[in-house]
Amino acid sequence: MSATAGPVWGRSEQQDFRSRVRGTLLGAAVGDALGAPVDPLSAEEIQAAHGPEGVADLLPAHGRRGTVTHLTQLTLFTVDGLIRAQVRRDTGAWHPPTDLHRAYLRWAATQRDWGPDERRAEDGWLAREEWLYARREPTRALLLGLGDTTMGTLDAPKNPADAGPEVVPRSAPFGLLVGWEPQLVAQLAVECAAQTHGHPEACLTAGAYALVVHALARGDSLDGAVQRALALMAARPGHEPVTDALRRALGTVRQGLPAPDRVEELAGADRRAPGALAAAVYCALVAEDVRHGLRLAVGHGAASAAVGALTGGLLGALHGETALPPAWLAELEGRPTILELADDFAMEMTQGPALHGPAGASPGWLARYPRAV
Repeated sequence: MSATAGPVWGRSEQQDFRSRVRGTLLGAAVGDALGAPVDPLSAEEIQAAHGPEGVADLLPAHGRRGTVTHLTQLTLFTVDGLIRAQVRRDTGAWHPPTDLHRAYLRWAATQRDWGPDERRAEDGWLAREEWLYARREPTRALLLGLGDTTMGTLDAPKNPADAGPEVVPRSAPFGLLVGWEPQLVAQLAVECAAQTHGHPEACLTAGAYALVVHALARGDSLDGAVQRALALMAARPGHEPVTDALRRALGTVRQGLPAPDRVEELAGADRRAPGALAAAVYCALVAEDVRHGLRLAVGHGAASAAVGALTGGLLGALHGETALPPAWLAELEGRPTILELADDFAMEMTQGPALHGPAGASPGWLARYPRAV
């Protein structure tokens, strides 16, 4: 697997890209935080508790408002793994799925350990963030898939029967590899999904989501991004559940005013990955603004956290960070970490050779993102 040469980065292009990276990661985290407290509830229970308009604001969970789940945790470790893959490429080694698997194993350690182990110099800085050691409803597939050091592959996937939606949000950062060809972005997302969720529907949905984010990060419209993803996914065997779900999302937009029951119908009661993506695409397409889109994404009673995170990632990639509701960002758990990681990713993608290129390496950068041996 290899990447193409990156685009030419002028100052305005770098600023736009950084805003979209921040928007993607913060938007996904806000959607996760908004949806998580009502994730176990049905649409009727949500409306009974919060009125006919559904969730209007962040709700308390885990002792405070604005807390995130494993969806955000794993998304951050995806970013960490991608940066580490770029850094390690200088050594002549280039297999990003391995770097992502190591990053996911670092996340798995946060779910077992009491806190950071300062003796593990290879962990880098993200795994030393104490707030990430909170256990936030990780699913059985995640814990089993990352329960040993064997990496799941497309030929030998972990949990081959699991098509849960929680595998998809962590694929947003793959879409931020704007210097890569779309087919390679999709392939990396598919391969890394198989490390925990081996069902073809889950893997292909992760690839489709990464493709949509990729087109948005390159400046495409949302409808255009979905059409690009449909065209590319159609070449992959077994694509029908995913492409059919995306087409249903596009068709539902034309059926009248947005409503929670439309979102719930798209998401499906079975909580499978293609339905969650379809619901998120619909919410993003009909959103009057980010707040409206996210409220619609979490008020339906079908995988609210995952649909919220997916919708937030799409709207953040489309509009950038300044479109996100500031009152929600102010209470978002881990916002300083998310911003720091987003800026590191943007700097790596635009300035990588200056940080660890042939002309020399930054010791501080290599301490943050150590080269694996």
